[in-house]
Amino acid sequence: MSGSGQRLNVVPTVTVLGVVKARLVGATRGHALLKKKSDALTVQFRQILKKIVSTKESMGDKMKASSFALTEAKYVAGENIKHTVLENVQTATLKVRSRQENVAGVKLPKFDYFHEGETKNDLTGLARGGQQVQACRAAYVKAIEVLVELASLQTSFMTLDTAIKTTNRRVNALENVVKPRLENTITYIKGELDELEREDFFRLKKIQGFKKREIERQLAAAKQFAEGQVAEKVSLQKGISLNSAQNMLSASEKDEDIIF
Repeated sequence: MSGSGQRLNVVPTVTVLGVVKARLVGATRGHALLKKKSDALTVQFRQILKKIVSTKESMGDKMKASSFALTEAKYVAGENIKHTVLENVQTATLKVRSRQENVAGVKLPKFDYFHEGETKNDLTGLARGGQQVQACRAAYVKAIEVLVELASLQTSFMTLDTAIKTTNRRVNALENVVKPRLENTITYIKGELDELEREDFFRLKKIQGFKKREIERQLAAAKQFAEGQVAEKVSLQKGISLNSAQNMLSASEKDEDIIF
């Protein structure tokens, strides 16, 4: 899904613009951090993949050696060696413990093997084949160690694969949906605010022109009233009609204009 032609449904105000800009900054930082996390997980993923390949190759040799050692032990000590071994072994000496390793915020399960105590198998194969039984045990111990290491790597591999896919989906969502949508919203709000500013400017110009015409009209009316008062005064002083006084004042104003 692409967010290139979409935007948020918001009211175009300065406050909302600040909020959307803050969200865009947070989305940008989150995208950068998730990108770094994805890169770190990918590097760890490739390293584990290389270890898995090498461990599987060595596992084949270990399993082959252990199977061959078991065949040798059965040949020397007989086919009923299983019962003899079970009678002399009470508890396991090779055990596995689990722990977690944190890689870029992802907890990877790890399995470690350790030896606890010693196997009381001094009498194992006492009649015959004791040396071959011990060699078989050592071969299988090495095989189990490789299997534990491989299980740890394989589990970490699957966990990392899921984490990388999730992180990449989030990175793509921020890059292709969230950020373009916020940018389109900011562009929309700025355009609406500019349009409102132009409308306010035009309204102010119209109001200013109306006030200017009103002032000019008032000045013209005041001037006409003053001229009427002067003409009335002149007509009373000289005993002429009001129209004659107005004409005389107009002629005198024209003469002054000519002189200037």
